[in-house]
Amino acid sequence: MNLLSGDLTQASSFISAVGTVNKSLLILSACVLVGVLLSFGFLLIEHGGKLQSSASKLRKFGEIAAGIWLVTSFLEITITLANILDSSLGAALEPTTFRSFITQVDLGRFLFAQTIAAAVVLVGLRFITTALQSIVFLAITLVGLVAPVFQSHSAAAGSHALAIGSLVVHVVALSLWVGGLCAIALIADADRRIALPRFSQLALWAAIAVVISGVTNAWSRLDFAQAWSTSYARIVIAKAVLTLVLVFIGYRNRRKLTQGVHTGWSLLTRVIVYEVLLMGAIVILGSWLSKTEPPVGAQAAYSPAIAIVGFPAPAEPNFMRILTVYDPDALMIAILIALVALYINGVVILKKRGDAWPVGRTISFALGIAAIDFATSGGLGVYALFSFQYHMIAHMILGMLAPIGLVLGAPLTLALRTLPQGRTPEERGVRGSLLAALHSRYSVIITNPVVALALFDGSLFVLYFTNLFGDLMQNHAGHFFMNVHFLLAGYLFFHVIIGIDPNPRKVPHVVRIVILFAAMSIHAFFAISLLATSTLIDGGYYKSIATPWVTDLLADQHAAGSVAWAMGEIPVLLAITATFIQWMRDDTRETKRIDRNEARMAAMGEPDDLAQYNNYLSKLQRRSEREGQQ
Repeated sequence: MNLLSGDLTQASSFISAVGTVNKSLLILSACVLVGVLLSFGFLLIEHGGKLQSSASKLRKFGEIAAGIWLVTSFLEITITLANILDSSLGAALEPTTFRSFITQVDLGRFLFAQTIAAAVVLVGLRFITTALQSIVFLAITLVGLVAPVFQSHSAAAGSHALAIGSLVVHVVALSLWVGGLCAIALIADADRRIALPRFSQLALWAAIAVVISGVTNAWSRLDFAQAWSTSYARIVIAKAVLTLVLVFIGYRNRRKLTQGVHTGWSLLTRVIVYEVLLMGAIVILGSWLSKTEPPVGAQAAYSPAIAIVGFPAPAEPNFMRILTVYDPDALMIAILIALVALYINGVVILKKRGDAWPVGRTISFALGIAAIDFATSGGLGVYALFSFQYHMIAHMILGMLAPIGLVLGAPLTLALRTLPQGRTPEERGVRGSLLAALHSRYSVIITNPVVALALFDGSLFVLYFTNLFGDLMQNHAGHFFMNVHFLLAGYLFFHVIIGIDPNPRKVPHVVRIVILFAAMSIHAFFAISLLATSTLIDGGYYKSIATPWVTDLLADQHAAGSVAWAMGEIPVLLAITATFIQWMRDDTRETKRIDRNEARMAAMGEPDDLAQYNNYLSKLQRRSEREGQQ
């Protein structure tokens, strides 16, 4: 019996060691792949959006990195399953057990999603020919890399939204920083001189995000005195120190670069010896950290809410509590901060050029951002986790009110006026890539009013009247996906209807009004359908939360239907009013244009359009008279 126990202990230690090495290789290879795709999309010179020969060498490194990422991702599934079952790797590969893990267990699903992402990128690398395609595959890579984070052990430390969100931001920022640095080390010296200035700006923001998100994540898990004496805390401190050292070294190298230091072998040696090695150490520490259980403080009394959400149900809602309660969703906050920073930077650039930017647009954008934060991290976002009717209020704000503010803020117009041009006359640059995306075939399809309406209102029935809603509410990833979907679907719809930004499809005002009335009707039908339900549609989520002040779940569900009916009409009516105003303004501008044209032609002694038309009719009449006489 002791021999058997010793064998199991040795096997467990072996699997643990292999798991740490495998996780390090997984993260490093994914980071290199991120760097390759980042270079394709933003750092290397392209001509008209097409990748040049300088991308060929990097493509080979990218294929190797993608292959390693695919293999290590598959091994990560096997090692994780072996740890859970406390068995050997061979036992974890038993087909039935393996299939059940990747199809029925959330952690297995996310790890399998990472493997699928690695396979897709590995195949797609061979066919990437443009910078825009590279950006798409970069997004797929980042999503695949962070997918398992949503089921990491950080979820066990307090608020899931804070712990998981900060870790997602940390991984994304670190992968862009590490990957970009590896790509800089791999490209030719001539390309490096062009790529380094642009990467330095990205590296600065990535370093800031790494430090802030790392501190936030550590604080969420080490928020009691005894935690700082654990091995977990020591790894965190070592990682933080190395990160700060790396930031200092990177700052010093970039400063020398701006002073005119050559970017040849001297800089490359410094990059490899200092920055790349330190980056590798940080990544290895991160992978070790992910395999180490965080310290656990004094346990509060168990409740389903703590197990699922990360904190107990708040007190029964009232006006002041809804305004003052706040639980930060770190991932959403990071996205909002990035959007605000980019918007402010664009306004500042315009002001420095002496160009005007309407204050009303800035205020509108700020109100939209504030509404999103209130519906995700604020009191409304908190209570949405515990009551269906508050979830519906948050949904209405995210899908109908906040998008109106963002659309009227004209962020795409601001971006097109301030984004940098290409570094050569032949290069599209970031601005050209955005223009290409806006005029792509995909944009033409989704900006069709019928398609926008289907995504805006049709998705309500798909989400709430299938099992999808209950499944998505069970974890933070699903809840985050829902919020993003509400926001993007609403933004697309109102962009098509009342948007100020450029639109690849010109939609007549009368069609916009018809679409708005259709949206109002469909939304009312959805609300009535929700009011008429006789069974719960949340898949048991709110029952499992056991919110003490929600005693009748079906009544709460019907209240959500009433909210959908009451709140759904107001934004549509506002959009109809805005559409009428835009219609009248367009008619006024067209009338003024015709008047100016007539005045110009009169000043030149030429007949205006009306006179030309009358002359044309007279000629037709004379021709008809001649034909009648014959």
